[in-house]
Amino acid sequence: MTRTCFGSILRGFTVLAVGIGSLGLPSASSAQGQSDFLYVANQAAATISIIDVASNEVTETIDLQALGFSANAKPHYVVVEPDGSFWYVSLIAENTVVKFDRANQMVGQASFEAPGLMVLHPGNGLLYVGRSMAATNPPERIGVIDRGSMSIDEVDVFYPRPHALALNESGGQVYSASLGVNQVASVDVRTDFVNLTSLSGEQHAIVQFAVSPDGRTMVGTTQLTGKLLVFDLTAPNRPELVRSVSVGAQPWHPIFTPDGRLVYVGNKMANTVTVVDARRGRVVEVIEAEGIAQPHGAVTSPDGQWVYVSNNNTNGDYVSASGAVVGTVVVIDIETAEVVKVIEVGAGAAGLGIRSAH
Repeated sequence: MTRTCFGSILRGFTVLAVGIGSLGLPSASSAQGQSDFLYVANQAAATISIIDVASNEVTETIDLQALGFSANAKPHYVVVEPDGSFWYVSLIAENTVVKFDRANQMVGQASFEAPGLMVLHPGNGLLYVGRSMAATNPPERIGVIDRGSMSIDEVDVFYPRPHALALNESGGQVYSASLGVNQVASVDVRTDFVNLTSLSGEQHAIVQFAVSPDGRTMVGTTQLTGKLLVFDLTAPNRPELVRSVSVGAQPWHPIFTPDGRLVYVGNKMANTVTVVDARRGRVVEVIEAEGIAQPHGAVTSPDGQWVYVSNNNTNGDYVSASGAVVGTVVVIDIETAEVVKVIEVGAGAAGLGIRSAH
């Protein structure tokens, strides 16, 4: 294991929050932290939509071009501090992770080649960063950002195309996986020691992980085999594959419900969302509805009522009233597994992050 330190560079641009159709300052509710907010990275639009969870309406749109980034910035993923004080977005084509404050003002940056998925450790002040799927031959390392200074180190994981990332806080591990080979890395958050686990069988291309609320189980989605892999985390540094569940074509970002009973996962090439019984390891629902069009990211609402699933919709399977090509976020009632609302956002909606005001 080696670590290579790189500095961060802060651009000297004035930060603007862009409302729908016009420039404007952050809303009063955003500045005062009175609401829960959902952040949507619109990868094809170089924007970030901000949704008020109370109303499930877009209240602001941040235009990254107004901050000095390119039209091809490709915002991909968002993570939020537990207290909502800051949030972070990975910009694939800018090779940058950007830090925003609660009022949506840009306050820092870290340089990292082709950043993709991220996971935030709430206790040690670090943000872990994987590589974008768009990067065909990135360094065999994940990033470790000090969230205070935005300085960045890199940790070797020894395999090509590290992509999936998840945190097991109770076990003190960050999990990464390769798109190129069937290997999973367990990184000790205290020592950076890396333990590799190899999976037998056909190549999976693991897209993303999710760890259960009790820290005992992890699931991973596979782009090439259409599976939800289930790992036992009894030994946190050695995830044991115990089961695989067939879901739809190209399952993307899985999410456990807050009680740990269910796993929701969108299937990008099937335009469906699969619901899996986490304990029994079996499919209990397959959701097909308007607005589910190349599903990508998934998060649950802070109150545990909703699952939000973003949708790229680059194929135009969903058509807005104006005929525009837009991304969507569907709001799914966890208890009924029904889509209760379709929220239109920017093109190519990808990763999601959520902020709780409480």
